[in-house]
Amino acid sequence: MNQPVIKARGLRKTYAKGVVALDGADFNVGAGRIVGLMGPNGAGKTTALKAILGLTPFEGELSVLGRDPRVARDQLMNDVCFIADVAVLPKWLRVRNALDYVAGVHPRFDRAKAEDVLARTEVRRGSRIGELSKGMITQLHLALIMAIDARLLVLDEPTLGLDLLYRRTFYEALLNDYFDHETTILVTTHQVEEVEHLLTDVLLINHGRIVLDSAVDQLPNRFVQLVTTPANLPAARALQPVHEREVFGRHVLVYDGRDTADLEALGELRTPSIADLFVACMQAPNTAAQTGVRQ
Repeated sequence: MNQPVIKARGLRKTYAKGVVALDGADFNVGAGRIVGLMGPNGAGKTTALKAILGLTPFEGELSVLGRDPRVARDQLMNDVCFIADVAVLPKWLRVRNALDYVAGVHPRFDRAKAEDVLARTEVRRGSRIGELSKGMITQLHLALIMAIDARLLVLDEPTLGLDLLYRRTFYEALLNDYFDHETTILVTTHQVEEVEHLLTDVLLINHGRIVLDSAVDQLPNRFVQLVTTPANLPAARALQPVHEREVFGRHVLVYDGRDTADLEALGELRTPSIADLFVACMQAPNTAAQTGVRQ
């Protein structure tokens, strides 16, 4: 089997005053996958990305494209692209100057490809960054990274603050014009419903620990959602769901590893969405929804 693009074991990061951002996180990211790293605010997502990108010290073992980002960040950045959740280009810089800069510093930048991507937007080469809308700045970021032949693309809330049209356009461009099943994409987002159909794998993190690590196509084999009535609720609860909520007088329960034959007589069975599992794993009273790292 191919070596994972990212392999983390016992990843730990503690900030001042003993604040633990990563608490022994274990996970793999395979080659040619689109992986969603998701969790609530303060769960450790951005800290994990900073560790992967060599932007913060950490404890534990971490290999990114076969390199330790603590000691080989310069070489690593030849194969990695990154879009942050905040604009990082100076406002005085013109678009054409941004293209000039990346062409001058990155050996695998294809300027013609970047120009082609920008030609499909309203971003003008003579505009200053400060004159662009947030959506246009995101389009410029996307054009720059799509023109780099990277093996790993890291996206930290790339569409934060954008309207629905810009968000949809961003992800469509990413899939149609960039992803080629050789590049690996790792994305963090709070907009779970908008990206779940794009993902091949999901990593859910809470309190610095990975609580779910799974290929998306394996989720239906493991999780089942039951919609039941109050009359059947005691029997449903006796089968130990990992999460329960009430919707318009009916109860929705999520089970991990439960045989559907045990549930069929109690109500309607469904396959939970990634958004459903996100809520279940974040609110679960115990660690029943956790999984080991896939090898």
